[in-house]
This record gives sequence, C-alpha cells and structure tokens, in this order.
Amino acid sequence: MNRRKFLGFSVLATAGAIVNPSTAFASVQRTKEKEFIPTRVLGKTGLTIPILSMGVMRADNPSVVRAAYNAGLTFFDTAHGYQNGKNEEMLGAFFKDKDRNSFFIATKGKANPDSEHFETEYEELLNTSLRRLQMDYVDIFYAHAIDNIEQVNHPKLTTLLKKFKEEGKIKHIGFSTHANKPEQIDAAIEAGIYEVILISYNFKLNILPELDQAIQRGVDAGIGFVAMKTMVGGTTDAEGKQKIDGAACLRWAWKNPNITTAIPGFTGFDLLDNCLEAAYFPQLNDKDKLYLAGLQENEMLYCQNCEKCVDDCQKHLTVIPSIMRAYMYNYGYRQPSLSKETLAELQLTGSECSDCKACTVRCPSGFNVAEKIASISPIIHVPDAYLV
Repeated sequence: MNRRKFLGFSVLATAGAIVNPSTAFASVQRTKEKEFIPTRVLGKTGLTIPILSMGVMRADNPSVVRAAYNAGLTFFDTAHGYQNGKNEEMLGAFFKDKDRNSFFIATKGKANPDSEHFETEYEELLNTSLRRLQMDYVDIFYAHAIDNIEQVNHPKLTTLLKKFKEEGKIKHIGFSTHANKPEQIDAAIEAGIYEVILISYNFKLNILPELDQAIQRGVDAGIGFVAMKTMVGGTTDAEGKQKIDGAACLRWAWKNPNITTAIPGFTGFDLLDNCLEAAYFPQLNDKDKLYLAGLQENEMLYCQNCEKCVDDCQKHLTVIPSIMRAYMYNYGYRQPSLSKETLAELQLTGSECSDCKACTVRCPSGFNVAEKIASISPIIHVPDAYLV
C-alpha cells in the first residue's frame, strides 16, 4: 500500500466507512496522534493549532467533519452566513458531546458599523451564532470580509468587539479580509485589539513581498495569521476538469513560518486525504515547486482583489472583485448557492453592465471581466430550489 492509499484508508476509517473493527481502530489511533501534524502557536492568543485546519464553509456532511476531527484537526472555521446558518448548526450538533478543550471554533459576522442599529444587530448576530453552535463562546470571532482601514479602526466596531470579549462570548478578536491586506494589517497593529487576521494567501498573489513584510510586522506585534484561499479557486478551468493539487499549495503556504494554519474547504474525503498528505509531509519539495511554477502564467479562477478593475471600469463598480469571487464559488468550488448568496449581499440587479458598449477593464490576472460578469449574473434570478 503506497503512502497516498494509506492516508485515504485512514481517513475512511475515521469516518466509519470501513467495517473491520481492528483495522479501523488502528487507523483512528494513528491519525489521532498529534505529532503527525506539526503545530504552531497563533500569535498572542497562545492557542497551539495544527498547521492544517478545516474551513467548514462548503461542507454539509458531518462525516467529513468527524474524519477531520479524528485525524487530529482541532480548529474549525465557519461563519454566521454560511449555508444560511446551517453550517453553524451542523458544527453545533457534531461538537455538542465533545470535550470543549479538544477543539477550537472560529465564526464570523459581517459588520456595518454605519448602520443606525449596528450594536443591537451585531450582538444579535453573535448570539444567534452561539445558539446555533450550542456553545457559550467561540474561540475566535472575526469581523467578516473587511476591505478598508476605516472599517478596521471604526470605533463602534472595536468597542463592540471588546465588549463581546469582556462578556466571555468570544475568546479572541479578529477580522477576515481579501483586499488591501498590507494596509489593513498595519491598521490592525495600530488599533491594538486584533489578535488574529484571516487572510487570502497563495502562491499566485502579485503583492507577496509587501504582504509578507506586513505579516511580519503583525507577528512582531503579536497578531496570529490564518490562511484561506490557498488553493486559488480549486480548479484551473471553469469546467472544473483540472483540479488543483491542494497538497502542493498548502506546502507552499506553510513555508512561511508566520502562517499558523490554513483552512482549506474540503467537502469530501478525497480532498481531506490530499490535505492530510500535505500535513503529514509538509516540506515543499522539488515536485511541488515544478508544479506551482507551471501554474504561474495560468489565468485560473482566483481574483487578486487588486482593484485595478474598479479604476478601469467606466462606472467604477467597487463590487467587481466580489463578483469575481462569486464566479469562483460557482465554477471553481461548484457551489452555486454560495455564489448567489455572495451576489445577493451586493444587492445586484444583474444588469450592471447592460448599457456599456465596451468593457474598459484590463485585468492584470487576464480575466475577461465582462464575460465573467455576464456568465455569473443570471444566477441571481435562479430559484434556490434549483441550486445544489
């Protein structure tokens, strides 16, 4: 049995898919040993976490969560809005009988501190998440999808986050971001309350030198970093036929010691197997380097969030990067409901580009932005019952 087959065998055993009792027991025992997956400390939180964690966003099968947990993963990331709350409910049902010291939970909520009723609405958002999770507290609570330094330092937001922590509803304060990351990291250092930042981080980023320097400044200030979007969209083509080698992508991210953990969103045992292979053998090797180098010039599905499209656009549509993310969710992740949810939050009509004679956007990543917008916008009008 080769290494890859052994890992898959172990994952299936932890999921209860293999019925031979002695074999399943041996596999569970092996994968539960924490030394198989290296750990790192998450900044000043002091939390010691395996370098591989689970992004639960797309998962709807508790057996996959069980397999990840039994394999030694201890950190699980969800959000208030994922699957309209069902994602948190699934985690709550799974963990309700587990030792609370055996796992860490992070959840997120989008904040609009300029809203007249912000404090009441945001507190109810957190309370709802706690009820779904059947927990008194979460280990990390992120202000979700922050995209500018004004939000990072908004006094109404920072005051409320500190209140949540003082009340014991959250143990550690953070925010998640896809855009303007170096600037937001510096703003977080200045704010002084943020302990964790969840950032998109992968080998395709055009701003890696600046970002790595900002991450180092954050680490020096005690901030811990969690990586998302490490697999740059999951596939190299819109048809989904050319899957990304997640193991190579993860090993690339982990070569930066300032990345405490990564949260790939595996929904099935094959990808979990691939990620575990990376965690058990985390050193970036020559084969990985050759593979990733071969993808450098590929367009792929990951939007850099550089916002050049906003400057080029005749209407200066600030939502273009988010529309590109919705495109990735549908064609890369094969999650049309998540794509529609993302577009719905932008309050799009589906006709934003209808009166433009020609698109003036020139994307540095090579995206045909007008074509992608035209391709994904109709999903707004598709009934939820037809989205699977």
